[in-house]
Amino acid sequence: MVAFRQLMQRSSGVDDQRPFSWATVKRVGTFAGPHRNQIIAFVMLSVVSAGLAVWTPVLAGQVVNGIVGHKAADVVVKLALLIAGLAVADAVLGLIIRWLSANIGEGLILDLRTAVFDHVQRMPIAFFTRTRTGALVSRLNNDVIGAQRAFSDILSGVVSNIVMLILTLVVMVGISWQITLLALLLLPVFVIPGRRMGDKVVGIRREAANLNAAMNTQMTERFSAPGATLVKLFGRPDAESAEFSARASRVAEIGVRSALLQTVFVTSLTLVSSLAVALVYGLGGYYAIKGQLDAGDVVALALLLTRLYTPLTSLASANVDVMGALVSFERVFEILDLEPLIKDKPDAKSVPAGAVSVELDHVKFAYPSADKVSLASLEEVRVLDTRGGEQVIHDISLRADPGQVIALVGSSGAGKSTIAQLVARLYDVDSGAVRLNGVDVRDLSAESIRRTVGMVTQDGHLFHETIRSNLTLAAHEASDSQIWDALERARLADLVRSLPDQLETVVGERGYRLSGGERQRLTIARLLLAQPRVVILDEATASLDSTNEAAVQEALNEALDGRTALVIAHRLSTIRAADRILVIEDGRIVEQGSHIELLAAGGRYEELYRTQFETEPVE
Repeated sequence: MVAFRQLMQRSSGVDDQRPFSWATVKRVGTFAGPHRNQIIAFVMLSVVSAGLAVWTPVLAGQVVNGIVGHKAADVVVKLALLIAGLAVADAVLGLIIRWLSANIGEGLILDLRTAVFDHVQRMPIAFFTRTRTGALVSRLNNDVIGAQRAFSDILSGVVSNIVMLILTLVVMVGISWQITLLALLLLPVFVIPGRRMGDKVVGIRREAANLNAAMNTQMTERFSAPGATLVKLFGRPDAESAEFSARASRVAEIGVRSALLQTVFVTSLTLVSSLAVALVYGLGGYYAIKGQLDAGDVVALALLLTRLYTPLTSLASANVDVMGALVSFERVFEILDLEPLIKDKPDAKSVPAGAVSVELDHVKFAYPSADKVSLASLEEVRVLDTRGGEQVIHDISLRADPGQVIALVGSSGAGKSTIAQLVARLYDVDSGAVRLNGVDVRDLSAESIRRTVGMVTQDGHLFHETIRSNLTLAAHEASDSQIWDALERARLADLVRSLPDQLETVVGERGYRLSGGERQRLTIARLLLAQPRVVILDEATASLDSTNEAAVQEALNEALDGRTALVIAHRLSTIRAADRILVIEDGRIVEQGSHIELLAAGGRYEELYRTQFETEPVE
C-alpha cells in the first residue's frame, strides 16, 4: 500500500494544484481565430435551432387549445404540419451544425498537434534526454483530443442551451409569470452543485491525464525492442505488471468516480426538473379549472419547462466539461510555453561557400539544468532537479583548417562527444565561440548548419521505415544511382540487393532487423549520401568487426577527402593518419600533435596507446 501511494504521488505530477486561469481561455481564442467564419456560422445556426426547439411547445399548446375550443379541423391540421415542418428543419440544421462542429474540432486538433510537434522539434537535445517519451506523446494525443472537445461538443451545447434558456424564459413569462417565478426558485439547485462539481472533476481529470501519460511512457519504453530485451534480461516482469496495474487501477477508479459524480449530479437535476413539471401541471391545472389559464397554455408551459431545465442541466454539467477541456488546453500550452534554448536569429546567415574551417575559441560549457529544458510533469516528478551548471568543457581552443582531419581521443566522459555536439550546435556554448568559416554558429541558421555538418554517432539511429527513407533523410532528392553508390562505398550494397524488397525493406524499430555492423554502415552510407563539408565521426566504426572496419574505414577516407573532419575514436589505430591528434581529459586539451610526436612525448596518449597495443611494439 505504501508503494502504491508513492507511485500515485510520483505519477500525479506537480500541475495538479495549478489553479484555473483566464489566460488559458484567451489563448484558446487565438487558436480559434483561423476558424472564425465557421464558428460564426455554427453559432448562428445553433441560435436558429434553439428558436425552433422553443417554438414547437408553443404550437403544441395552440393545438390543444384548438381541440378544446372545437376550432376548425384544418386549423389543427395546419398546426400539426407546421410542427412536422419544424422537426424536419431542426433535423437538417442539426446535421449542418454537427458538420460545422466536426470541422472546427478536427481543424483545432490539426492546429494544436502541428504547433506542438513543430515546437518540440525545436527543443534542444537536453529536453529529449530528460523527457519521458510516453508523457510527451500523451500531450499530442489524449490532451489535444480533450482540448478539441471544447469546440466540437461543448461549444455547441453551451451556445444552443443559452439561447434556448433565454427564449424559453421570455415565452414562459408571457404565458404565466407566476408559474415561471416558482420554477426559477429551484435555479440555485443547478448552479451551486455545478460549481462544486467542476472543481472536483478538474482535479480528477488532471490526475487521470498524468496517469495515462505514465502508462503511455511505460508501454513505449517496455514495448520497444531494447526495452523488451532489458526487461527479459534484468527486469522483473511481475513487478513491471504490478506497477502498470497500479496505474491502470487508479485510472479505472478515477473513471468510475468521475462517471458516478456526473451521474448523481445529472440525476438529481433531472429529478428536480420532474418535480417542477409536476408543479406546473398541478398549479397550471388549478388555474385552468378556475378559468385563469387555457388548457393549451398549461401543456405549453409543461413542455417549455423541459426546454428550461434541460439546458439548465446541460449548462450545469457543461461547467464540468469546460473545466476538463481547459485542463487539456493547459497541458498543451505547458509544452508550447517551454522556450527552446537554441533559436535562429532573425538575421541568421548561411555558412560561407567553399571548404569549411572549424574553430573553437576559448569555449566553456556546462549542460543546462532540468528547470531550463524540461517540465516536472514530463519527467513524472514533483519537483525538477535544479542541479546542473557544472562545467564540463574548460577553456578549449582548437582549429581545423579546410581539409584537415583532427582526431579527439581520451578517456570516456572526457568531453569529446560534447565538443562534437557544440560544433553541430546541438548545444550552445556558455562562453567563447564555435565558428564555421569564421562565423559564430549562433549567427548561422540551423538549416545551413545541418547542410554543412554531418555526424555519425556510435549508436547510429534508424527509423522504423524503409532503407530508402532512412538514407534520403539526409538528401531528399537523391536518385537511385546515388543511393546505390553510397551503399557501395559503405560496403552494404550486396546485402541490400540480397533483401527481397531491397531499398524498400523496412529496417524495424531503431534498425533492429539489421545487425549492429549493418546498422552502422547504413548510417555511414547516409553520411556519404549527404556529402557535408564538415564531417564528425563519433566512434563511427566502433560496432564493426575488423574486416568490416577496414572496408568502411577505406570508404570513410574517401568521404573525408577534401573535407574538414573531427574524428572521435577509442581505437587509436583508426586515427594514426590524422593531421593532428588532441588528447582530451576532464574537458581540457592536455596534449596535441601528430601520432609520432605524441608517442615520443611519452604522455597520456602514449599511455593510452600502450594500453591498447601492449602486445605490439610501439613505433
